[in-house]
Amino acid sequence: MAFKTLGYELPVSNKMKMTLEAFENVKEITPGEDLADVIFDSASRNRWQWHNRDIIVLAQKIVSKAEGRLVNLKTVKPSPQAIKYAQYVDKDVRLIELILQESRRVLRTRAGLMIVQHKLGFICANAGIDHSNISIDGNLSEDFVLLLPENPDQSAENLRTRLLQLTGKQIGVLIIDSHGRAWRKGVVGISIGFSGIPAIIDLRGRKDRNNYSLKITEISPVDELSAAASLLMGQADEGRPLVAVRGFPYDLRDSNLSEVIREENLDLFR
Repeated sequence: MAFKTLGYELPVSNKMKMTLEAFENVKEITPGEDLADVIFDSASRNRWQWHNRDIIVLAQKIVSKAEGRLVNLKTVKPSPQAIKYAQYVDKDVRLIELILQESRRVLRTRAGLMIVQHKLGFICANAGIDHSNISIDGNLSEDFVLLLPENPDQSAENLRTRLLQLTGKQIGVLIIDSHGRAWRKGVVGISIGFSGIPAIIDLRGRKDRNNYSLKITEISPVDELSAAASLLMGQADEGRPLVAVRGFPYDLRDSNLSEVIREENLDLFR
């Protein structure tokens, strides 16, 4: 689906307003679910009227559930490498095996934690594998874990195409997850896949209020928006995995996750 950039400039008006609304009473997602239909139905029930340039933010968990990324630990056979890590990483050896399968490399470990470079390119804890709020046929299961989507950018693109068909509007799609940060405590929402949203806004060369030309300033609106939406979604039993956004202050354009990830040769900490 063609999606041309219209530029990055902020609107001329000094009066700006962005609205975020979390949809309530979103149904429990099962493997094979059509998430576009879920979004469309949830918007209708929450009386959200779609406009061009709106954005829908999805929690990673419902995307992974819909795509059948559930794994039964009983089916996992640990490799010799996983067994070796289990000697000093206090985790189920089967979970360690999945972490290794989902990662390009292991960067750091300690008891209960493995910091890895995920196959998608970013650095995260335990390959983003989730064990919380996993239910099978409505019942919580200790045997199942949830992996990240295989290709979140493609998942977002597919959803954007379907939502255009359902709504007739050009809507950006953002998939987010909660990640920790190397130098700070606490998790924040970050982007792991998106479609129709600029990943990076390059402000180098733009003048500040003192007519100083910015030299290094690049911002990541997908991560800024992810953090804001995560506040409304919550982290426990809130059940609000969908957040609709209006008033995003930049033009929508095609982009992908690779734009956000710093090249390893420019990473001073690896």
